[in-house]
Amino acid sequence: MCFSGPNPNTSDLTLKEMKRKIPFVLILSIVLLASASGTFAQEVEVYVSSASGDRVTPKPILQFGQRAERAGLSFTINDAIEHQKIVGFGASFLEAGMIGLNSLDPEEQEMVLSALFDPVRGAGFSAMKTVISATDFMSAGPFYSYDDVVGDVNMTHFSVMRDLGPNGLITYIKRARRYGNFVLEAPMDYPPEWMLFDVNTRQDVDPRYFDALALYYMRYLQEYEANGVFIDYLSLFNEPGIYTKISFSKIGDLIKYHVGPLLLNEGVKTKIMLSEGWTRTNAYENYPKVLDDPGVRKYVAALPYHGYDLTDFAAIRALHHRYPELPLWMTEICHYKQGDPSVDLPRYDFQDGDFWGNQIVSDLEAGASAWIYWNMILDEKGGPWLVSPVHRDGPDNVQHPVVIINRATKTVIYTALYYYLKHFSKFVRPGAIRVETSGSVPDVRVVAFKTAGGGLVAEVINSRLDATKIWLDWRGRALRLSLPAQSITTCLWSTRATKK
Repeated sequence: MCFSGPNPNTSDLTLKEMKRKIPFVLILSIVLLASASGTFAQEVEVYVSSASGDRVTPKPILQFGQRAERAGLSFTINDAIEHQKIVGFGASFLEAGMIGLNSLDPEEQEMVLSALFDPVRGAGFSAMKTVISATDFMSAGPFYSYDDVVGDVNMTHFSVMRDLGPNGLITYIKRARRYGNFVLEAPMDYPPEWMLFDVNTRQDVDPRYFDALALYYMRYLQEYEANGVFIDYLSLFNEPGIYTKISFSKIGDLIKYHVGPLLLNEGVKTKIMLSEGWTRTNAYENYPKVLDDPGVRKYVAALPYHGYDLTDFAAIRALHHRYPELPLWMTEICHYKQGDPSVDLPRYDFQDGDFWGNQIVSDLEAGASAWIYWNMILDEKGGPWLVSPVHRDGPDNVQHPVVIINRATKTVIYTALYYYLKHFSKFVRPGAIRVETSGSVPDVRVVAFKTAGGGLVAEVINSRLDATKIWLDWRGRALRLSLPAQSITTCLWSTRATKK
């Protein structure tokens, strides 16, 4: 029933004439019934990437409606129950990526950066990772720190000059920021070697150099900002115990007595992350040892962790419940040759995207606010990588990126990981809040978000090898979705009703 135009059942009666013939209460009841039963509808935008060839492809507009038949596969979205606020999605800035990018013609380089960072025309990556000096994919030169002069505790010789070069991180980050905004976090594998007890046998920081190391961190932040790059979050150590062999108790002392007070006293606006455990379980077991000290806790703004266990999401869920006020960031994960030698890398098959889609959903459901992959760009050989065995950077380090640039043929391949990650980074923007989703369908998953602009986003992953149909129930209405085999589907709609 609709009163927006002539109603054939009332012939030529005007509304005034109807009022004379029908009691007012009845008129009001009819209007309310019309509104509830279809005058208003939620229009739903749909975008699909699938094994059949769709790549964030827009589909015909759908609408929520009534569903008399309640049978069938379904999920329910309850946007009245809110969970964590989203920071963003992205990958990492590393010299290996810039080397690959610089192998392309200038116009092609800009197209790749736009595809990664432009929120309208591209993926709109919104949370990114950089690194403090050398790691395994800082591939433009030898292993380095920003002050290799032995005993320079006053950082007289501190320099970020390498990062300003054509393959440097500052250059890379500034070029990316022409296309979009993102928050940036930075961890460190190793401090200058002279701060360690012994680089060959005991790669732990000598406490005599804690003040010097705090100054090293601060100079890094200041020099980057002076060159146009603000680091939002300083993460003291990348995978402590694997790279720098420092204990979490010593990291706590470093934060409590050295780094925290220095940054605060000097007015540095960068926030402190604890450090980055290499697995979810490692984070769960070690972070409380530091965070339960109020003197450390007051300086810590977020908790990063790595996902190399691939499975133990319960550990992150428990950590989130223990420290609900501290955002959790999944800040590194990748395919790497040592992880599974039987898999050829890099990967070109679309089926690989389903693995990453499920990893993202599992971390989000566990409470993660950000999700960051490791290598954003690598070449056709899964490199280039830096070799430094003493720093655990071996000669056979083939890895898989978000984007493959074939330096020989000058071609660009956007992997399945790129498209699955794009569905999240493009449509689930910073400030969105994950909301409750219930329901269970084998090999189908749904995660939903309330946007800052008053809308809802649902990401639906179909891991099945065949197409399937499901219902999305929301506020007493239902949306019928057809999901292609091995696909990710994004649905967007406003929480405010719109007239048909």
